[in-house]
Amino acid sequence: MRIEEVRFHSHGAELAGTLMLPDDGDRPIPGIAQGPGWLGLRTARLYQPYHEALIAAGMAVFVFDYRGFGDSQGDATYLDPMGQVADYWAAVSYLESRPEIDRGRIGIFGSGGTGGGNAVYAAGLDPRVKAVVSQVPVADGRDWLHRMRREHEWLEFLERVRADRVRFVTTGESELVPPREGIMVPTPERRTTTVKSDVDDKVPKLVQLASAEAIFAYRPIDVVDRIAPRALMLIAVENDATTPEDHAYALYERAGGPKRLVVQTGTTHYAAYAQYRDVVNPLIVQWFQRHLVSGEVVVHERAAEAEVVRLSRPTA
Repeated sequence: MRIEEVRFHSHGAELAGTLMLPDDGDRPIPGIAQGPGWLGLRTARLYQPYHEALIAAGMAVFVFDYRGFGDSQGDATYLDPMGQVADYWAAVSYLESRPEIDRGRIGIFGSGGTGGGNAVYAAGLDPRVKAVVSQVPVADGRDWLHRMRREHEWLEFLERVRADRVRFVTTGESELVPPREGIMVPTPERRTTTVKSDVDDKVPKLVQLASAEAIFAYRPIDVVDRIAPRALMLIAVENDATTPEDHAYALYERAGGPKRLVVQTGTTHYAAYAQYRDVVNPLIVQWFQRHLVSGEVVVHERAAEAEVVRLSRPTA
């Protein structure tokens, strides 16, 4: 595998990316762009098994830090998922610029809350993306933040956001809050998991409360139907307390074909990454092999256009 650290640009911000290419094989090859999940970084160990599997299958992987995160420039205090979607489009354009990449075979992979939602949003509005895998996605940002809170907490939160909006337009300043406590509300599992421990201390500690309004307006569900006839695979966790399972179902129901929904059962949001890695990784690779690597060959099979797969937890 050949690894190259690169810089590219998105709406005035210089972003950091890592391009990973197989050592051999015919050129040009398919390329997969990946933006991290909610409060994630491109260097997270969590993503490495996915990258290794895709590269072993002959595809290039380009993972990048969103604006304001990691080694990328930008305002680290404002979490704007639509700005991250624009960074995805810039990443696709960067892949198009590389002679090693077949510009007609570019896919995207997103994982983790807004990471999964960003993949849906980016593909829905960009026909250059030929195949998509979205893992534990957000479909509706307002609903996502609402369901983390009891109703009285939600109403209090809305009032804080309203007051902050007035403060911002009159003073130019927004209240700064911890993103994991002041925007998202972590589950008990999130408070104890170490799955992101390698990057948890490297992401912004305080963000503008105004970020909540950007998330309220974020609705991948509104564009998912525009992906078809390009291929979409969604991956969910049954009874997910962090990213509700029904968000993935809603995206699946509204999407055209070809589409597939994979549901990981008997596990939890963060535990699923390790427990199902050896099962889900081949499914991701197979999806891209069928709908991206095959190039100009288009297969129409009505029976295979839509499929829900429920996975049982692998035995230890």
